[in-house]
Amino acid sequence: MEITKYVVSGRDNAKLYGDYATYRSQLSTRIQTLRKRLGIATKPRAKYTTKAPVTAEDIGRNHEFVHLLLLTSERAWAHAMSMREVHATEKKGITGSTRSHIISRLHKATIYANDLFKLLGDKAGTGAKNEDVLEARAYAASLTGAMEFEKQSWEPCVKSYSVARIIYSALATATKSDIFKDLLSDPVDVSIRYGAYQMRMPRTVAVPAIARKFFPREDSELVSQVEELDADALNDQPTKTREAAETGGAVPKSITWRSRTVDLEDAAIATALASVNSAAQKLSETLASAKTTQAKDKAAAYDDILISSQDAVDATKHAIDELVAEGVGQGDKRIQSLQITRTAVSYDMVSWRIGRNRVMVGERDGAIIEDSATKTTKKKNEKPAKEEGTGRKLAHLREKAVLYDAILQSLDSIKELPGVAADSVFLEELKSKYDYFSALKCLTIARSHSLLSNPLNALALLARASEKASAANLHLSSSMDTSDSSPPNISVSPSEAQFLKELLDGEVQRYRALVELFNLESKQKTSQSTQPLVERLNEYPAAGVTLTNLVAYPPKLEPVPVKPLFFDAAWNYIEYPGREVEKAAEKEIKDNSTPAKGAEQTAQQKKGWFGFGR
Repeated sequence: MEITKYVVSGRDNAKLYGDYATYRSQLSTRIQTLRKRLGIATKPRAKYTTKAPVTAEDIGRNHEFVHLLLLTSERAWAHAMSMREVHATEKKGITGSTRSHIISRLHKATIYANDLFKLLGDKAGTGAKNEDVLEARAYAASLTGAMEFEKQSWEPCVKSYSVARIIYSALATATKSDIFKDLLSDPVDVSIRYGAYQMRMPRTVAVPAIARKFFPREDSELVSQVEELDADALNDQPTKTREAAETGGAVPKSITWRSRTVDLEDAAIATALASVNSAAQKLSETLASAKTTQAKDKAAAYDDILISSQDAVDATKHAIDELVAEGVGQGDKRIQSLQITRTAVSYDMVSWRIGRNRVMVGERDGAIIEDSATKTTKKKNEKPAKEEGTGRKLAHLREKAVLYDAILQSLDSIKELPGVAADSVFLEELKSKYDYFSALKCLTIARSHSLLSNPLNALALLARASEKASAANLHLSSSMDTSDSSPPNISVSPSEAQFLKELLDGEVQRYRALVELFNLESKQKTSQSTQPLVERLNEYPAAGVTLTNLVAYPPKLEPVPVKPLFFDAAWNYIEYPGREVEKAAEKEIKDNSTPAKGAEQTAQQKKGWFGFGR
């Protein structure tokens, strides 16, 4: 039936469109539509008659009758919340008459919610499951707690919300759904904490402990239903915590950060830290076993400790938010202690996250290349593995670069934790670790350039990596980490820093030789050209001009491209061999025929250019 999901989705959709008044009007429309679909709506122009109550048979026949009761209850709740929202902004606040109206609307909502819970109790008639009955019970208890909250009856309020919290916690454990976790954070836990504060209960008592204290254990049926989902829901010391105490020691009562030790007053934080210690011991055993050899298996072993560390961070943040909501200032001793605890647990979480990435990059933090072609095979008939192609090798190096970026981002996030910016010694330590992983990233990128036959770029990156490794080794050589950390985390031992420095120094010398050979080979290719300089005038002589090969001598007969000669009127004035006889004959003929005319023409030809002139 998914009662909780149905209610929460409706409230979330209402927040997108407006306030509680809009939600109330939407609920009225949905109720009328649902009544028509179920065939129980009043017909048009018909006289109004009292609606028959919903029965277990109706729910068994159609589960939409459950939605009808939920929508009716939600409409009354939305009416109360809309009045509270309107009058909360007034100067007078919520007066007596307004508060009575709000309480009456919440009372009406609890009536429909309790009716639904009682109807679902008949599992045979309604077809409801154990989870459906518990969700209806928790929904009714949360509405009852809200009504008692408005009445300012703090003990009944805490009792009602305690029932809702235990049920939602058990459902969250059984279903792994985030809906129940969201309801626990707001409004259940906030209301329990405020009600306990009004009852003068100590702040050091955790909200789960308060809920277990006020839970009605005399209701044996409810207790059995809850324990069926989560056996540790009503235990003051859950099984997980007892296992952590047996394997990893007792639950810690204090935490140390940078020579400062603070007491753990919040039970939820202490329980989460006990789980972290247990997960750390389990991680060490998993990594030490011979079965875990692959990088992916080693990285998967970090999942439990990362989840436990995140729970510790969340518990600390929740405790700080509760104190701030109560109006406690930042200068209060409790806030200061929680801020130190928050920095410590957050640093541990980032440390384990970095350790997970370190085991994924490979041996020696990825400084050593694992070549698949060099691995020997045990089977006689099995062929040796082929060497990977350049594209595959570049893909592996790209994955390593992404992991190094994640490590560097995690190191940057540590600087934002409370109290870190003022610790200059700690910042210097972080910088040395940042340089260490930056050097590894430069080494990885240099190897990619080497695969692409760019030794000059590779040498530049290796020189940069060598500078960073030397700076990191200078500080880490005096570090307190005298041995390699196991399991790997944020700690970098002096031996690891020294190994990287020596490796990079050797790589720099090797690539200097490779670059020198590359330059010599380039010069040889340039000097091997046999063409004379006159035929290479369009090329820039980077290595200088060779004066011994200016032109080709002795010259050879070669075709030379020239512009074609166009013959025109100038043909008649070009003297070619063999034409003297023709000209003499023509002149003799002209002289014998018309001497006067020929003399006149000769005189005219001497005038102007080509005989044209005055």
